[in-house]
Amino acid sequence: MLARVANNLFWMGRYIERSEHIARYLNVNYFSSLDAPNLKSQDRQFVLRSMLFMVGDPEEDESKVLSENEVLYKIGLDPGYQFSILNNVKFARENANSARDLISTELYEAINKFYHFVLNYPKHVFVKNGLHDFTTNVAEMTAILRGKIRGTLLHDSTYAIILMGVNIERATQITRMINAKYNDALMAQGSYGDKFSKSFEWTTLLKCAESYDMMRRFYKKTPTSISTLEFLILNPNCPRSVMNSLNQVYDHVKILNPERSYNKESTAFLIGRVRSEYEYKYIEEIEEDIKSFIENILKSLVQISNKVDEEFFSY
Repeated sequence: MLARVANNLFWMGRYIERSEHIARYLNVNYFSSLDAPNLKSQDRQFVLRSMLFMVGDPEEDESKVLSENEVLYKIGLDPGYQFSILNNVKFARENANSARDLISTELYEAINKFYHFVLNYPKHVFVKNGLHDFTTNVAEMTAILRGKIRGTLLHDSTYAIILMGVNIERATQITRMINAKYNDALMAQGSYGDKFSKSFEWTTLLKCAESYDMMRRFYKKTPTSISTLEFLILNPNCPRSVMNSLNQVYDHVKILNPERSYNKESTAFLIGRVRSEYEYKYIEEIEEDIKSFIENILKSLVQISNKVDEEFFSY
């Protein structure tokens, strides 16, 4: 396989995963705010700022009044905004086009259908009353794409490269969601007696990560800051957790590099180090300084992505 084509497959997986997480964050944040238990979490400006913060474009001017229609259009369907769902789906399709001979017809057709759905979704409907319909469809279509990847591709190097992209992006987006909701929980505390550790924002975070039901079954209690962070970061059996994503990346990189003893400069060695660091973390250590932890894990994920690029995609 050409390095350029491998790179396209990797980023196809990343863009598919990114579009799903942004869509789910928009959906859950917007609709959870309608029945939030405190005034701060109900505030529409608070919700819109949280959306921009999560996609990596925070609004620094606290006095600025954001337009709901403008923010939703910008993150959802604006072709001129690099972080929009439309552009993520467009980039996924472009990368799929460049690796057309290595992916199945079923997968390509599903990506094409996804692209045309997003491209042709009426802008005026989306910003007025189409947010739920649009974001739900995006989440369902990305789930279909993951099913096509697993069910219509040989589980060989092509599959491993796509799944590496998917899981690196999943860990990145979950960490970005944690960062945004940590920030929201700090800002919302004190509103109607809402304490940081028992903030409504932790429930919202779990729903954004599609992990609320799983977490309630595992802990059998109301989410708190410690239980939520432990579940989404350290629990290896939660399919959305950072730890699970790192395990998946490690398993797939071994398909590309099956050596038993890894060079210290290899991607597998770096992933193994990062993975083992979090495997033996206590959640109390993380909670002492959540901000530093978030920065460190995002930095580690960037290093892993760069190392993958250096080892497998440089041409």
